[in-house]
Amino acid sequence: MTKLDARIPEGPLKEKWTNHKNNIRLVNPANKRLIDVIVVGTGLAGGAAAASLAEMGYSVKAFCFQDSARRAHSIAAQGGINAAKNYQNDGDSVYRLFYDTVKGGDYRSREANVYRLAEVSANIIDQCVAQGVPFAREYGGLLDNRSFGGVQVQRTFYAKGQTGQQLLLGAYSALSRQVGKGKIQMLSRHEMMELVVVDGKARGIIARNLVTGEIQRHSAHAVLIASGGYGNVFYLSTNAMGSNGSAAWKIHKKGAYFANPCYTQIHPTCLPRTSEHQSKLTLMSESLRNDGRIWVPKKMEDVEAIRSGAKKPKDIPAEDRDYYLERRYPAFGNLVPRDVASRAAKERCDAGFGVNKTGEAVFLDFASAIERYGKEKAIQDGEDTNNMELVRKLGKEVVKAKYGNLFQMYEKITDDNPYETPMKIYPAVHYTMGGIWVDYNLMTTIPGCYALGEANFSDHGANRLGASALMQGLADGYFVIPYTVGDYLADDIRTGAIPTDSKEFDEAEKEVQDRINKLMSIQGSKSVDSLHRRLGKIMWEYCGMARNAEGLKTAISQIRELRNEFWSDVKIPGKADGLNPELEKALRVADFMELGELMCKDALERSESCGGHFREESQTEEGEAMRNDKDFTFVSAWEYTGDPSEAKLHKEELKYENIELKTRSYK
Repeated sequence: MTKLDARIPEGPLKEKWTNHKNNIRLVNPANKRLIDVIVVGTGLAGGAAAASLAEMGYSVKAFCFQDSARRAHSIAAQGGINAAKNYQNDGDSVYRLFYDTVKGGDYRSREANVYRLAEVSANIIDQCVAQGVPFAREYGGLLDNRSFGGVQVQRTFYAKGQTGQQLLLGAYSALSRQVGKGKIQMLSRHEMMELVVVDGKARGIIARNLVTGEIQRHSAHAVLIASGGYGNVFYLSTNAMGSNGSAAWKIHKKGAYFANPCYTQIHPTCLPRTSEHQSKLTLMSESLRNDGRIWVPKKMEDVEAIRSGAKKPKDIPAEDRDYYLERRYPAFGNLVPRDVASRAAKERCDAGFGVNKTGEAVFLDFASAIERYGKEKAIQDGEDTNNMELVRKLGKEVVKAKYGNLFQMYEKITDDNPYETPMKIYPAVHYTMGGIWVDYNLMTTIPGCYALGEANFSDHGANRLGASALMQGLADGYFVIPYTVGDYLADDIRTGAIPTDSKEFDEAEKEVQDRINKLMSIQGSKSVDSLHRRLGKIMWEYCGMARNAEGLKTAISQIRELRNEFWSDVKIPGKADGLNPELEKALRVADFMELGELMCKDALERSESCGGHFREESQTEEGEAMRNDKDFTFVSAWEYTGDPSEAKLHKEELKYENIELKTRSYK
């Protein structure tokens, strides 16, 4: 076991990033034209990085497996993006954003990276406004803000319930500008299959054209992985069906350490599962917890009456409702962090109070907000506040203006009108805080290979606060990597183009071709989806919202058996030399079969509870997470040695010099 060097700059926390930028090596504009950079992924992190680097003069190749860079999963983010601008004059600051993020991550993130994230957050908003992102505005013309979980200020900027889409369109416009100028070669419907390492440095990738099946070689002086997270290892998640962890897993197998793989975020406001054959879960934005109140009935007879249809939610009087988040966490109420809200919902449903037929749902109710907003509007309009029909009508108009597209989406999916009856929600797998280990410069343990956005581990610790994913992706792409990659590339101004006819490219291409041939030759009896679904059930059962040692050992054993079955009995129809979605899925699921085991191994090793990682053996009498700072204040970074079961653990010790380590409390 070795201790990792994060290369954190010396000096006071507030000055680290400024001093680092002042002393970092640069590449002059004429030399940038001689340097090639590959960017894998075109979401917010990848799109921002590709556009920025091309604008600076580098020659960029950008890859995405979607048919357009606009289809990256960043588009699905709904609720908003955090920034410490303090427009609401409610006491926000860079330090408070930094503190809330470290506390929200249960003190398992790196101080220096998180402070930098908070520091550049205000610049992100300015950048996006300049690109034309239509953020919501208040009457005075300033950008509006709303609250998100885990904080007591309003710092979340938003564009209705489609913030990710609007931010991605901003990044895409910058990307398209550089494509039009010939500075970015955009390769959509291409998937990275392997990293090529030459003389210890990342020098290119092997990609597959998903339309023709052609295996291609692409060289570069640096490779940036911005391919998102690996939540789809659980099969059912809020991620797009195509989202996968393969690019990150490929570089892991080539030498990049994988950090904290067990840190998975469970999002509390998702639509409940309705069928064994369901392939996707739908996220309802956390912004709904600004005005929605979460509850279940207090009485079991009311629960049973609602399940059977004998009663409707509005038939339950207020005194017979358990607003359990407000009861348990009065200081934050419905705006506790995601991990806390998710476990609280699970506790109520496990106790038998789930309000749908499967017993896995709680109510998210807007009746109080509709009445409150309606009375405010009636007062403004000089109307009678005792006319409840008018009050509700006015209130619904206000709520529609704030959340209309989310309410419309809910009604289309469930055929229930959320203006009239509460939404039903339940926790589901969402974001992954674990990812490729990177240093302060976002470089992995492979020189020249970087990881950005959700693909890396660095900023969120054991739990991500809502509206921080978009912040991290754009910070990494627009304001971090353009500086730090130059420090590395300064050594390559005389290297010249990297040839693709070397033995390293030959070997990497052969690895890819052999893997495809092996999969295509099996011709077993099990579909890829059926095996993936079984993996997901194992992961959810034993490595989901709650874990214990016995269950994790069971999961590891079952995943190994399932992996053997996959490689001996999977059936992939069609051919490899053309469009074949089943082959695409099989290649990704093969990686999930290995990653899932490493996740369980990491969860077993970390015998404490923190954030999204809840070990049943480590909890307080009240059922809250109980950290073990003495033994586990470190980042788990795993080195691939040939099999997930034999992965070697390295540790990055976490030092907190500016924040006091203490038990999280939202009460």
